[in-house]
Amino acid sequence: MNFHKYFQTVLLGVFLLLCGLTPVAAEEQTATERAREILRQVDDMWRGISSHAIFTMQVKTTHYTRSMRMEAWSKGKEQTLVRILSPLKEKGTATLKSENNIYSYLPRTDRTIRLTSGMMMGSWMGSHFTNDDLVKESRMEDDYEPTISFEGMRDGQDIIIFSLIPKPDAPVVWGKIEITVLAEGFIPLQQIYYDEDMAIARTMRFSDVKPMAGRLRPAVMRIVPSDKPDEYTELDYKLLELDVKLSDHFFSIARLRRK
Repeated sequence: MNFHKYFQTVLLGVFLLLCGLTPVAAEEQTATERAREILRQVDDMWRGISSHAIFTMQVKTTHYTRSMRMEAWSKGKEQTLVRILSPLKEKGTATLKSENNIYSYLPRTDRTIRLTSGMMMGSWMGSHFTNDDLVKESRMEDDYEPTISFEGMRDGQDIIIFSLIPKPDAPVVWGKIEITVLAEGFIPLQQIYYDEDMAIARTMRFSDVKPMAGRLRPAVMRIVPSDKPDEYTELDYKLLELDVKLSDHFFSIARLRRK
C-alpha cells in the first residue's frame, strides 16, 4: 500500500472512531437505513396523505363465493371509510374506522354498530381480513425492524427479500413478516405473515402491475390463509387516487349512514 492510500485509510479509521463507529458498524448502519428506505417506499405504494379507491373484493371459502364492488376513502392511518356499491342487496353497507374504533352500518335495518373488543378478530365483510386488521393498519417501518435477508436472482427475477421482526413494544400480532419485492421499482411480489410460534399464518401475493396514481403498482392482492389453502380473498383495484382533499368531518357517523 502506498503512503497516500495508507494515510486515507488511517484518516477514515480515525473519523469512524470519533463518531463511535467501527467500519463494520458503519456498513451495518448503512444496510439498515437502506432496508428502511426501501420498506418506506413499499409502505407508500398505496398510501398518501389521503386516498380514494374503487375496487372489487372476491371471497372464496369452502361454503360460498361472493364478489362485491366497493368504494373507499382514507386519511392518514386513523381514518377510513369503506362502502359497498354492489351487489344491490348489500349496497350501502359501510365500515368506518376512526382512531381505534370501528363502526358498521347496515342499511337494511338502518342500524349502526360499534364493534366491541370481542368482535375485533371477526371477519371483515365475510373476508379473510379481520376487523382488527383495519384498526391496526400501520406503517411497517414504525412497528418492525427490517433486514435484507436475500438480494439477487431467483426464478428469473432480480429480487430483494426483507425479514421484519416486531419492535419490543409494537402493538402487532405477527412474529415476523417476510416481504419480497422486485429490485427495480421495489414493486411487492409477496408478503408472508408468521405467527408468534414462527409458523406461516397467511400469504399475500401481488399481481397485475399497471400504472395507477402516477406510477406502476400491483392492482391485484390475494390473501390465502395457511390453514385453508383452497380459500382466498382477492382485492382488484379499478381506481386509485392519492392525496385527494378530504376533511376530518368526512369520516363521521353521519357520512357512514349516508345512502
